[in-house]
Amino acid sequence: MASIKDVAAEAGVSVATVSRVLNDHPSVSSDARTRVLRAVAALGYRPNAVARSLRTDQTRTLGLVISDVLNPYFTELARSVEEEARALGYSVIIGNADERPDLQDHHVRTLLDRRIDGLLVSPTDGGSPLMLDAARAGTPMVFVDRWIPGVEVPVVRADGQSAVRDLVAHLYGLGHRRLAIIAGPAATTTGSERVRAFRTALAEYGLSLPDAYTGQGDFQAESGRRVTEGFLDLPEPPEVVFAADNLMALGALDAIRARGLRVPDDIALAAFDDIPWFVHTDPPITAVAQPTGELGRAAVRALVDRIEGRPPQSVTLPARLVVRRSCGESPTATTPTTTTPTTTTAATTASTATNRSKP
Repeated sequence: MASIKDVAAEAGVSVATVSRVLNDHPSVSSDARTRVLRAVAALGYRPNAVARSLRTDQTRTLGLVISDVLNPYFTELARSVEEEARALGYSVIIGNADERPDLQDHHVRTLLDRRIDGLLVSPTDGGSPLMLDAARAGTPMVFVDRWIPGVEVPVVRADGQSAVRDLVAHLYGLGHRRLAIIAGPAATTTGSERVRAFRTALAEYGLSLPDAYTGQGDFQAESGRRVTEGFLDLPEPPEVVFAADNLMALGALDAIRARGLRVPDDIALAAFDDIPWFVHTDPPITAVAQPTGELGRAAVRALVDRIEGRPPQSVTLPARLVVRRSCGESPTATTPTTTTPTTTTAATTASTATNRSKP
């Protein structure tokens, strides 16, 4: 294997000049740079990354801590992060928090100990002292998808409020009035934000969100199954279950089928976080889709800006409603069925919902 001395001899320059070329130092002449790069290519020289990091205090490595590697949303996010990082000359080490704050902090601590250049995190909750300490210490960091209020680092996320509003308008236009939600953990920003957006959108149509129609999940399939079973046991079950996460939606679908019920004939189902599987379920599931790949790429660019001394920017991208057939849509439906909010009072709407017969 060729050494840096071999490269210097081949190029007819000093070892110091080779080092400056490899570290992109501006003091090297164009002629010397050309000869060094030709020698590197001819000899197949590969710099020792560990030794180089000791000299430059950089490892060209990013850390990514995701909330749940089994969630297809985060799997796609991780893939886009790795692809963008590689294109920019960085490697990525991934840690899976499994929706556990203790595992999240374990991975963050381990990555920092390994002297990564920067850190991407999708926080499992909003109360990690370690994350706050790392931010205060100046660690290059970007939050992606979720964030921790009060921690001053860039955030790359999707704004789902408009898409949730579109979903409620779509459901209302289909005649649904009793709408329930399987919420994510209130300690996460996405968990609380999606419930708030759903409640606000319902109010625009004079609809309320009773406590009985609000179930607490944890972004895992089992919680979706459990909460949906509770909805189905109510004297007046909801007409629509909106799962604020794709895995909880799959759990809800399992619970509905276990009762011998059909979607959407007996109860409708919608989800936040569209995944490829949803087009293959029977019926295909109507969902709010986030621009996952774009989020991952934007997060890497923001982090690299921070590492390389450029001012990083927070990024908010829009989510969108994908209409399929799990809410009673026409088989040919491709766009939301929307209805302009009316001035119908909540009491009148509640009475209408109570008296509405099921499909």
